[in-house]
Amino acid sequence: MEKTNVDKMTEKTIVSEKSFKSKLDYLRDKHRQKVKGIFKFYEVPGGEISFPFLEFKGDPVQHYTFKDNEVYEIPLGVAIHLNKNCWYPVHQYEQDPAGKASVRIGQKVRRMGFHSLEFTDGIDLSETGSVLTAEYR
Repeated sequence: MEKTNVDKMTEKTIVSEKSFKSKLDYLRDKHRQKVKGIFKFYEVPGGEISFPFLEFKGDPVQHYTFKDNEVYEIPLGVAIHLNKNCWYPVHQYEQDPAGKASVRIGQKVRRMGFHSLEFTDGIDLSETGSVLTAEYR
């Protein structure tokens, strides 16, 4: 018996849903991996901030509290959020040659960030010593 177009479409939908679910599971697992780094609070140097965080539907809401310049081990998803989503826009107003006013984002001001220590873990960066410079010839 030959499959109808409806059967073929249903089969493709089921396969694409399974593919989407496996990609989502992979992303969820990757974003739960712990990363170590320094929290920077640019908006209030020396300050502290608390916020709730929910990345994926069905996950419990997690509450985080960070102090400026402290070292933390947090999930990768939280680190990505701190580096990509914690800013506010400063708008600029312009006029085109016809005199029509417009608004655009002129600058993004970072409120906070997370600087990874994954590649510098265990190395004292404050030590002074001989400095080598690599040059390409």
